Amino acid sequence: MVTTSFTRMDASTAEDWAVIGAETMGGQPRVADRVLAMLGSLDEVVDGFAVDQLTHCLQTATRAEQAGADDELVVASLCHDIGKAVSVPNHPRIAAEILRPYVRPEVTAVILAHQDFQGRHYYRHFHLDPDARDQYRAEPWYDLAEQFADEWDQVSFDPHYETAPLGHFEARVRAVFGRPHSL
Repeated sequence: MVTTSFTRMDASTAEDWAVIGAETMGGQPRVADRVLAMLGSLDEVVDGFAVDQLTHCLQTATRAEQAGADDELVVASLCHDIGKAVSVPNHPRIAAEILRPYVRPEVTAVILAHQDFQGRHYYRHFHLDPDARDQYRAEPWYDLAEQFADEWDQVSFDPHYETAPLGHFEARVRAVFGRPHSL
């Protein structure tokens, strides 16, 4: 590992940033390691559902895979509730921001908005608008978000559903998180 010697960013050089850039790219495998660890920790989050949140995420990704979704969308389906390892109320934003540099913008948008799309199935129980998804109707990713929420996410709380294990998705997670599109 090569390091720089500056102690203030305003004293750094282009050569320093070349080192930092190379080290950052060399460290990309740790991103997938941390994502997989966060996903694994979701087996401790049940919150009253019939399955833990890891199982829910695995079921959602299994359904996406079976529907022929591409790798970015399968990985996003797997990670859509990863934010629940930190904060349930803010989980869509956390998940979307973890995914944002690694997936195309419409996939990030689907994950960011997935709670409002899910709301069609339960918001009424909290006296919230079950049609909250309608605010996104003009978005080009609306149909994808609808498919995600209605066909993969909201039906994935079944303790008897044949679910692929986390290891099944590991190569895809490593591939997607191994190559950022943006910072």
